[in-house]
Amino acid sequence: MAQSKGKFDFAIDRGGTFTDVFARLPDGRERVLKLLSRDPQNYKDAPTEGIRRILEEETGQAFPRDRPVDTSPIGWIRMGTTVATNALLEREGERTALLVTKGFKDLLHIGTQARPKLFDLEVAVPDVLYEEVIEVDERVVLQQEDCELPGKHPKHLVTGRTLETLEVWKDIDLEQVEKDLRGVLSRGITSLAVLLLHSYTWSVHEEAVGSLARSLGFTQVSLSSQVMPMVRAVPRGYTVCADAYLTPKIHQYLKGFTSGFKGALKDVDVLFMQSDGGLTPMEQFCGSRAVLSGPAGGVVGYAITSYSQMEKKPVIGFDMGGTSTDVSRYAGQYEHVFEATTAGVTLQAPQLDINTVAAGGGSRLFFRSGMFVVGPESAGAHPGPACYRKGGPLTVTDANLALGRLLPSFFPKIFGPAENEPLCLEETMKHFHRLNQEINCFLSSNQSQAGENGASNSQSSMLPNSQSKMSVEEVAMGFIRVANEAMCRPIRALTQAKGHDTSQHVLACFGGAGGQHACAIARSLGMKTVFIHKYSGVLSAYGLALADVVEEVQEPCSLRYEQQSFTTLDRSVEQLSKRCHDTLCARGFSSGQITTEVFLHLRYEGTDCALMVTADGYPSNAQSCRAGDFRSAFTKRYLKEFGFTIPDRAIMVDDIRVRGCGKSGIKSVYKQKMGHKQAKPVTMTKCYFEGGYLDTSVYLWEELPCGHGIQGPAIIIDKNSTILVEPCCEARLTEGGDVCMTVGSDPHTALGTELNTVQLSIFSHRFMSIAEQMGRVLQRTSISTNIKERLDFSCAVFGPDGGLVSNAPHIPVHLGAMQETVQYQIRSLGNKLKEGDVILSNHPCAGGSHLPDLTVITPVFRKGVSSPVFFVASRGHHADIGGITPGSMPPHSTSLQQEGAVFISFKLVTGGVFQEEAVTDALMAPAQYPGCSGTRNLHDNLSDLRAQVAANRRGSQLVGELIDSYGLAVVQAYMGYIQSNAELAVRDMLRDFARRRQQTGSLEVEAEDFMDDGTPIRLLVRINEKEGSAVFDFTGTGTEVWGNCNAPRAITLSALIYCLRCMVGQDIPLNQGCLTPIKVIVPAGCILQPSQDAAVVGGNVLTSQRVVDVIFKAFEVCAASQGCMNNISFGSEKVGYYETVAGGAGAGPGWNGRSGVHSHMTNTRITDPEILEKRYPVILEQFSLWPGSGGAGKYRGGDGVIRKLLFRNKVVLSVLTERRATRPYGLKGGEDGASGLNLLHRADSRVINLGAKTSVSLQPGDMFCLYTPGGGGYGRGDEASTTPQSKRRRLNETFPERGSVFEYRMAQEGV
Repeated sequence: MAQSKGKFDFAIDRGGTFTDVFARLPDGRERVLKLLSRDPQNYKDAPTEGIRRILEEETGQAFPRDRPVDTSPIGWIRMGTTVATNALLEREGERTALLVTKGFKDLLHIGTQARPKLFDLEVAVPDVLYEEVIEVDERVVLQQEDCELPGKHPKHLVTGRTLETLEVWKDIDLEQVEKDLRGVLSRGITSLAVLLLHSYTWSVHEEAVGSLARSLGFTQVSLSSQVMPMVRAVPRGYTVCADAYLTPKIHQYLKGFTSGFKGALKDVDVLFMQSDGGLTPMEQFCGSRAVLSGPAGGVVGYAITSYSQMEKKPVIGFDMGGTSTDVSRYAGQYEHVFEATTAGVTLQAPQLDINTVAAGGGSRLFFRSGMFVVGPESAGAHPGPACYRKGGPLTVTDANLALGRLLPSFFPKIFGPAENEPLCLEETMKHFHRLNQEINCFLSSNQSQAGENGASNSQSSMLPNSQSKMSVEEVAMGFIRVANEAMCRPIRALTQAKGHDTSQHVLACFGGAGGQHACAIARSLGMKTVFIHKYSGVLSAYGLALADVVEEVQEPCSLRYEQQSFTTLDRSVEQLSKRCHDTLCARGFSSGQITTEVFLHLRYEGTDCALMVTADGYPSNAQSCRAGDFRSAFTKRYLKEFGFTIPDRAIMVDDIRVRGCGKSGIKSVYKQKMGHKQAKPVTMTKCYFEGGYLDTSVYLWEELPCGHGIQGPAIIIDKNSTILVEPCCEARLTEGGDVCMTVGSDPHTALGTELNTVQLSIFSHRFMSIAEQMGRVLQRTSISTNIKERLDFSCAVFGPDGGLVSNAPHIPVHLGAMQETVQYQIRSLGNKLKEGDVILSNHPCAGGSHLPDLTVITPVFRKGVSSPVFFVASRGHHADIGGITPGSMPPHSTSLQQEGAVFISFKLVTGGVFQEEAVTDALMAPAQYPGCSGTRNLHDNLSDLRAQVAANRRGSQLVGELIDSYGLAVVQAYMGYIQSNAELAVRDMLRDFARRRQQTGSLEVEAEDFMDDGTPIRLLVRINEKEGSAVFDFTGTGTEVWGNCNAPRAITLSALIYCLRCMVGQDIPLNQGCLTPIKVIVPAGCILQPSQDAAVVGGNVLTSQRVVDVIFKAFEVCAASQGCMNNISFGSEKVGYYETVAGGAGAGPGWNGRSGVHSHMTNTRITDPEILEKRYPVILEQFSLWPGSGGAGKYRGGDGVIRKLLFRNKVVLSVLTERRATRPYGLKGGEDGASGLNLLHRADSRVINLGAKTSVSLQPGDMFCLYTPGGGGYGRGDEASTTPQSKRRRLNETFPERGSVFEYRMAQEGV
């Protein structure tokens, strides 16, 4: 199958802008061709045109455009295409209906209930892919041995494919389904997605619907049980919708493509690339597996070419395009993920782990509040960068052009309105001069203010600035460095997340724009080698030629990995392997060309961290199944990724997967002769680097002799890319004609302590990176579900005064709160802090938020300095630390002692020794109080505290390395500048607000709102326009309450930082500087500054939301969101569960509030319905929106949700909620949202209103019904109300990022 004898073979990547063609000719030569993907004046379809041109040029025969292409000279065609991705991004798929289990019509609208962008008040979530929903009255539930439900007799019992027993509670009524389906068909919808709960294991109902729908005339029917039979209804639902939405578009495209050839290509082997990096026959190519078809070819390309040539060193693939950059890793095996989000749609399907960052050649350049910012906004293909002559903005491409790194004379003349002009340097320079003036104006005004303030204000942002003026080149160079740093962060995260050292990798660079940045990025990451393949400009197409045909099969499983399960596992593996083998044989492969690889999806029982494991390198033995020793493979990988194993815990098999490969890729045999002549530059040019302009030789790639070294600075030019060889780097051509660069260290000039605005952005990235890497260590080494899987933690870096420098991830209730804790320790311990000490604290008087959030603080010392030079800290939510209820979140606590163990300034580590005995005593101490227990999970507490100490040790080490590189004075100076930058952004926002308020005359704004018990929260804000400062005065707020809605001062400060960041409306470093222009007055003894022993657990999760409501009301930013987190927990001796539930978001000027989403101070993801029912004694009867609960107005508030839980066993239910008596306010004439309601339906038919806060014992058959509040409306309803017309943008502009690094950050912000 590899090389078709005497025929032409084509591998084609059809991208969004360009189509790349790689052709292997009958005589063994290779050709590449690049053409526009869309050129309707000249041709209908780019891949067909590429094939036609090469056949015509190489055979000398005519292949007319207006006739189908003769296929007799063609051996095979392989394609990768962005058709599916573009249809998803543009939302231009097939009209689709969703058929779903009754009670769940809004399940995919609510999704995980987390919002994608934490600080965007207009919650922009991509629309669902279906147009209509049909609810089907059917229900299947998993059988539970100890279920005590009275009177619920199942119709019958069935066995699922996971061998679990299920109860059929309600059979499907196909007559009613038929009526509903006919109605949908009559409205012109012919594509159907089917999602029934638990169909991953028992699919009979889905299959019955599928047969009926096909017989009625639906042209596309996608069943979730066939598209991806994995547990978890929400991602499976998104996947089946994507399949139904995209597959018809793919078929439409294929029909058009094949019609351009004689016989519709029926005798030609045509294969398409799937998201997992394997090829599949054209007929099998479907929507859910096509989304990464384009970039997957590139990964295969660099994996096969670079890895083998670089002595099998692990490789980072770096594909920099126009709007974004794709980063991936290869170390002998493709790294797959099984759930990833593209354009806002989470797909559950094997896909290569390709991480996309919003930084590319077209990323726009901004100067904001003294900081250089690159992206995420992009100039797109139209109008493109300023130099494209179409009125576009300044971009990274323009910066490279301004520095002489791109040479217009070597570019084709395809720019300007008529697309016949060269790149325009004048246009670029015009824009840069304008931006340069703005930057220099900022720098000189900063200097003059520094002069006025003199030395009296040494901490002010107006520090003397040696950079009185910057040249245009310095500005352009600054932006390039900031862009490079933005691209380095995901590479660090991708490697370090799995315990790999970034510097031990090779950087494989491809794509149009990457070659200009490769040396700088490799140097920044400590890499020594950059590899650029000779086909780097068309590597995705070349990768298709090298790829294998892949057949994947998978089925769910629910067995333990143990001796008695091995027979069943072996049987399943054998059946799946045979299916793969038979399918590939049917496609023309001989047995010798076929290999199969078995994967088991394994996790420790009781955890959610599942790993897809192969037993490659772990042969089977007497204690394993026949496919290999999966236990050893799993524990070894678990140890590598997470730093520990759980030896006494059973291992569960969630899925069995077999990947069959038909070896069919061509082998690249092309070798160049070793040359004896020296490389000759075609011209010399001047290029700008750190030290100014340098003479730079320009070489043409095709003229380079093999084996000779080219010293930087130099530029190597190819038809499709430009490579910059920086000073201190060397490039040479390998035998295969590829470029391999050795990266030397940068003799950078020492940085001084005076402010350099470019370095400011770079240090901001560096400090954030330290906090992020601390978080990775904490997540990897912790053991509890809360920290390891729910990611309920944050890590931070602080200055010597305890002021926050950087904090990651951004959990709203942690923002700024840890700073209070660190500063309290500095005040109380002072010079008693010694190297090797680590402090533990959680008390509200010491900056704590609520007791389960334990903060671990490590001072960072430096040789020769007596006091700490920095602090690092990590705060994690511990599942239990004692008190009156399991989980340490009691709804009815009245004193702090009832909420668990208390630490004020506890030395957790002294002189490097972990104080296990003392901390154990402290964690068990609550047992001395009436009705209280000590911690119920000491083992997890100790493990997680050790993990927090390890995370701090990593942070301390990274701070040390930063100081080694730059010197202590410089690092501390930039810490101050970053804080000043945040201060400046807040001052600008306050001045701007003051200017808008001038029309009404008053620079005082005030607001008041109430807790459900009538306690007022009152705020008066006085703004000083000249200083850009404000006083936030909470005088008049109600007193401390009997109950637990008291909020420590740290909570108010977190809420304030959150609100300020939302109002600033752009990315700023969230640190101490945000609060520098703000004076906060909170009277002692009020609910926002309670006494030392007051109960506070509700303050963290409820009162914090009301503080936000009051601040936004004062500034008239938007209507109130639900103002509650709806904390629901239930438990028994055997089990415990906690969730927070979404509601309606408030409307604002120009937008409707989002329905069914978390708002403001929380962003927790909710447990999937199938996981909830599998693991807990509960049936989810309904989870949908509550229609009409959002406030009416010109812009409507979002609706709350209805969530009904039916209990199968006795449990104690606790609810801790707000907005049950008060309603979320509307603004500017908009109506209030509905208040929430907590109802209990007893098994004996009584219905009871539980009120806002209670704990109640439930019997089997009782049902809890939660109605969450809606958001307030904005503007009067009679003001010509129309649905707001948001400008239709491609979704990759709004949601450009993807990949495991992005998923991790989203999960962190979903806490």
